[in-house]
Amino acid sequence: MSKKRKPKLLAGYTHHNKVRLVHGGSDYFSTLIQMIDQARIMIHLQTYIFEGDETGLTVSAALIRAAQRKVQVYVLLDGYASQDLSRDIIREWKEAGIRFRWFWPLIKSRQFYFGRRMHHKVVVVDASYGLAGGVNISDRYNDIGGQKAWLDRALFVEGEAALKLHIICRDMWTKAYWKKDGGRKEKFSWLPGTTPTEECMVRVRRNDWVQGKSQISKSYLEMFRNAHSHITILSSYFLPGSIFRRQMALAARRGVKIKVIVGSISDVKISRYAERYMYRWLLRNNIEVYEYLDTVLHGKLAVYDGQWMTNGSYNVNKISAYASVELNMDVRNAAFAGTVEKEMDEIIARHSVRITEKNFHHSVYAQFMQWLAFQTIRLLFFLFTFYFRQEKGS
Repeated sequence: MSKKRKPKLLAGYTHHNKVRLVHGGSDYFSTLIQMIDQARIMIHLQTYIFEGDETGLTVSAALIRAAQRKVQVYVLLDGYASQDLSRDIIREWKEAGIRFRWFWPLIKSRQFYFGRRMHHKVVVVDASYGLAGGVNISDRYNDIGGQKAWLDRALFVEGEAALKLHIICRDMWTKAYWKKDGGRKEKFSWLPGTTPTEECMVRVRRNDWVQGKSQISKSYLEMFRNAHSHITILSSYFLPGSIFRRQMALAARRGVKIKVIVGSISDVKISRYAERYMYRWLLRNNIEVYEYLDTVLHGKLAVYDGQWMTNGSYNVNKISAYASVELNMDVRNAAFAGTVEKEMDEIIARHSVRITEKNFHHSVYAQFMQWLAFQTIRLLFFLFTFYFRQEKGS
């Protein structure tokens, strides 16, 4: 007798988890330092940007303390975005016994995929506690010197999903993920993980087109297709491709109320111009647009119908969909998703301004610059990725 198949929407979820939404800034970094300080056996830290500023030095000191307690510490940094990290810091790590590697250094990579970077931000402790989101290790993402941190979010998870994160980080470190010999073999300690009594459905999702992984893209498309009432998307660098736009438009036509929160301030000016070019399409399709006013918006989060949410490193654009290595966690839990939804509503009500046809009037020159920025980003994406090839057997 054949086993009953799981409903498609429930595939890949773990059940025994505790989850907390962590705010960028002091909340994130106090959580991170506490995790590192409480580690007993092993830490995996993998991130896109690690800077040697005040925040970076604080995290570095915590990692060194852990290594001095004989905790196995593994650090994997993107070879492009973190390339300016001081070699003195790296030397201190190695002297303390921290294992360190670059993800695809630009010159020494097996394949010169310039646009393919390790964009995920993940920390796992003892295979039991995980922290993943959009927050890099830099003062810009912290509340330091009277400056408000960029708007970002992460998910702290305890339980089965943390074990999944651990396996991903382990395989990334050993190069098992690439189906290649990792050279030096690591002897990893056995880790039991933890199984909380609480139940919360969480699944870990990956995107890495070269390796044939498009799980996060599929999560977003499932959201557009399955939402009955409402969707809220908070996204930096919001430039959805044609497949996403088609599904968003279809959802809006079914009567789903879609709200998109983007930033009024951006660290990438050309992206800001290109996003504003998208406003006309969004408004034509009855999708509400809000600009966050307080600081740079860097978060990547979506929630629908008060039942489901996703958060991680994935931006709604083609770079995340087809170039970068990304990681999100999906949470299917009404109580948790409802809390996140209320927080998004608060951001809209107290910290954002709605963009409408009436207040979105720009000169012909401004419209041309927005169009030019949009087309330039499309061209750059093509130039950086046209030679990408999916690995056989992925």
